[in-house]
Amino acid sequence: MSIAIIYSSRTGNTQELATVIKQLFQLHGVMADCLPVNGLPLSTIKAYTGIIVGTYTWGDGEIPPEMVPLYHAFENQEVAHLTTGVIGTGDSFYPHFCGAVDAFRDMFYVHTSLAVTMKVELSPQLSDMEKCRRFVGLFLEKYEKVKKQSEWVVNETC
Repeated sequence: MSIAIIYSSRTGNTQELATVIKQLFQLHGVMADCLPVNGLPLSTIKAYTGIIVGTYTWGDGEIPPEMVPLYHAFENQEVAHLTTGVIGTGDSFYPHFCGAVDAFRDMFYVHTSLAVTMKVELSPQLSDMEKCRRFVGLFLEKYEKVKKQSEWVVNETC
C-alpha cells in the first residue's frame, strides 16, 4: 500500500488537517507520504495506489492556482487504478464552501476510484476528529475493495 497525502495550505489549516489524516493512517499501521503540492513531481502520482488531496478554496470556490497543475495531471495521466479522497478546509461564510473539494471530487469520480471526501470549517477541531477517523476508515475500506477487484480481474485473465 503506497499512499500520498498531497496538500496545499495558505493559512496552515489544510496542512494541519493533512497531518491529522496521516496520523490516523499510522494508527491503522499504514504509512502515508504527506507532501506539499510543490514537493511532488507530478509524473509520480501514478506510482501510488492511493492519493488524498488536501486543498483550501480560493476566490469564489475555485481550486488554488498551485493545485491546478495537479488537477490536470490527474485528468491527463492513467490513474484509474488509484483509490482517491479529498479533504479541505474553508469558511462557510463564503457561498461556495470548500468549492475546490467539490471540483477535485467530481474529477476523481470520473478518473479514479473515489472513496470519500471531507470538508472542515476553518481548522480541525476536537469535534472533527470522529469525522477524520471515519474518513480514514472509509478510505481504507474502498482501497481494500478496489485491491480485491483488481486481484480478481488479474486471476480471471490468467
